[in-house]
Amino acid sequence: MPVTPGTLVDTHCPYCALQCGMSLTPSESAAPSAPEVQPRDFPTNRGGLCQKGWTSAAVLGASDRLVTPLVRGASGELEPVSWDAALELVASRLAELAAEHGPEAVAVFGGGGLTNEKAYVLGKFARTVLRTPNIDYNGRFCMASAAAGMNRSFGADRGLPFPLADLGGAQAVLLLGSNLAETMPPAVQHLAGARAAGGLVVVDPRRSATARLAEDPASEQPAEGVHLAPVPGTDLAVLLGLLHVVLAEGLADRAYLEERTTGFDDVARSVAGWWPERVESVSGVPATELRRVARLLAAAAPVHGGSGAYVLTGRGVEQSTQGTATVTASINLALALGLPGRVGSGYGAITGQGNGQGGREHGQKADQLPGYRKIDDPAAREHVAAVWGVDPETLPGPGLPAVQLLRSLGARSGETGGPVRPRALMVHGSNLVVSAPNASSVIERLKSLDFLVVCDFVPSETALLADVVLPVTQWAEEEGTMTSLEGRVIRRRAAVPPPGEARSELWILAELARRLGAPESLAFPTDPSVVFDELARASAGGPADYSGLSHARLDADEASGGPGLFWPVPAAPPEMSDAQVAGVTSVSDTWQHPGTPRMFLERFATADGRARMVAVDHVGPSDEVRPGAPFYLVTGRVLQHYQSGAQTHRVAELERLVAEPYVELHPVLGYRIGVPDGARVRLTSERGRVEATARWTDAVRPDTVFMPFHWSGIGSVNQVTTDATDPISGMPEFKVCAVDLKPVAEAPAVDTSLVETVETGLDSLDQRGDHRDAARRKKELST
Repeated sequence: MPVTPGTLVDTHCPYCALQCGMSLTPSESAAPSAPEVQPRDFPTNRGGLCQKGWTSAAVLGASDRLVTPLVRGASGELEPVSWDAALELVASRLAELAAEHGPEAVAVFGGGGLTNEKAYVLGKFARTVLRTPNIDYNGRFCMASAAAGMNRSFGADRGLPFPLADLGGAQAVLLLGSNLAETMPPAVQHLAGARAAGGLVVVDPRRSATARLAEDPASEQPAEGVHLAPVPGTDLAVLLGLLHVVLAEGLADRAYLEERTTGFDDVARSVAGWWPERVESVSGVPATELRRVARLLAAAAPVHGGSGAYVLTGRGVEQSTQGTATVTASINLALALGLPGRVGSGYGAITGQGNGQGGREHGQKADQLPGYRKIDDPAAREHVAAVWGVDPETLPGPGLPAVQLLRSLGARSGETGGPVRPRALMVHGSNLVVSAPNASSVIERLKSLDFLVVCDFVPSETALLADVVLPVTQWAEEEGTMTSLEGRVIRRRAAVPPPGEARSELWILAELARRLGAPESLAFPTDPSVVFDELARASAGGPADYSGLSHARLDADEASGGPGLFWPVPAAPPEMSDAQVAGVTSVSDTWQHPGTPRMFLERFATADGRARMVAVDHVGPSDEVRPGAPFYLVTGRVLQHYQSGAQTHRVAELERLVAEPYVELHPVLGYRIGVPDGARVRLTSERGRVEATARWTDAVRPDTVFMPFHWSGIGSVNQVTTDATDPISGMPEFKVCAVDLKPVAEAPAVDTSLVETVETGLDSLDQRGDHRDAARRKKELST
């Protein structure tokens, strides 16, 4: 619906799962221009925005915005065509390939940035129209290990099972594998309480901006927080060591463990061999620091009179072949201290993508149906099939998780027999060429397809490989809902009309369903509010129950200054407490469920209501350092860019700030391999090679290099990352692999005076075992 120019429209940022509140004011001028962005006082951002949020409207007017369908012509180039021609081609080719090879020959790849409505319809379309099991999404690269760990331990997966603002009252926060200060800057304010109490503990092999919050408080006094810098891939060993100390020193909440958990004895036996000195030998984290952190967390736990503690994980420890085990170890530690299911304490996983939470709840994952139901559960199939008006027997079973799906794409030369491989792929909201691990192999598989369709709003690297590109609307041009990292369901609102002939995926999928012969009884509405009502019915009774929600209720709650609505929000729960009744926000005189800001307060979502403690052990990364690949590579984000960079590289202000990829390496390492600061360096692994500019810094371990993943081409770090996956979650091991480093060309001589001074000082510190002080002292030595 068009918005009157000059009218303020309340919506949310299009980037990360913080979903910061913002307002857009469409231009009143006759010439098209981006709406004005203003921050809004919303619980996650409290009136703040990061650089990406402030400049988000610029993407709406990108100079290369897709405004008409494109089809690859006889010349080999993408050429504009009408919507009728594009959709007829897509429908006919998908039908031909399915008829020749079976429905499994068509696959779908979704995205964690799609609205709940679009994610829901994409899953419905794949399973009812295409009847393919082969659907997964890029959230498999983001939250899969956290989801697997939380489902196994708690019986339900909501990234933060409490409001983000609850962190503010904590005495201690253990943050593993997350650089909030750069990836979600407005979230840092929620760590202020823990910082003031000296209880912020950051685990990261780099001295990231977030790690510096633990080391460098605002005052000039010595730091009271803790930064642990383990060898890459050894975070699990650190967690096992922390739990060992908690148990050995009698710091566990025994009454809580007895009343609310199962499996404790097995876990206690499993960590008995991980005493701090052994952990130090594996991870490099001093035993004294392990004991200090364990005691700090225990002192903050309610059982010892503390005001609360949280254990939080992010992609740095989850994107691993032992990611699910690491999440499980984090949960075990939190349970031993009696934290989950208590107001002011708990465990949570920090969701990355804008709708990473909602995107996995309603049907994009290979093994799930709407409401976070398992697709192989007969009762779940029957319920969802009834909402869709189809026979449950016609629904396909589980498909392949993302990495395995991508490996399976395309026909192989001389291949006969075996399972059907996808010959066609539809991509929505994902830029696989840049974001997938072992990217060279993924590009090869995409090129081997008979037919590739990409829906996007800019010509991403993946779109440029497609046979058909369909232009779609983006955040400020569409209505819908998103689900934040804390399980809060929020409204996305349109502020400007889409350019040219761009259309919503809801319309595109409805048109394709009609052309592919879907019966009229199989409805594909295009009004987002109507789609949401159907999604709510399909989710009813599932772990992620949205049945008590609607666009109207979400709008009314926000307009009245309500507390927000967190799933599950069932339409009619069997009973409720007086406290719940008092907290109800109504849009009418009828009772409505108030939502669930804090989960597990009375019971966990398991059959017996108890959390499951599961014994795990440290194995290490799949791609360990060795002769020929002697250095660890870790990857991550920078403040100015997001994911594959398809959006942020089109914002001039952000591009000026960080215009090219780079490799962070320690001065000692730069000296040893002959790569000066500012020179070109080549990283090589068994999978490929990349080149970028070297940046010397003492914020990274001398055995480790860091490279951000926002670029394509020769600077695309995922050309060298491994596609080895976690055996439970299917998540690839993006965050650590083994590489070799070499200067790209003859390099100028290195100024050895600085390096030798630093190296001498480091050797001295290492001999004393004073690892924690090394980073701070290096800067002094270099001066």
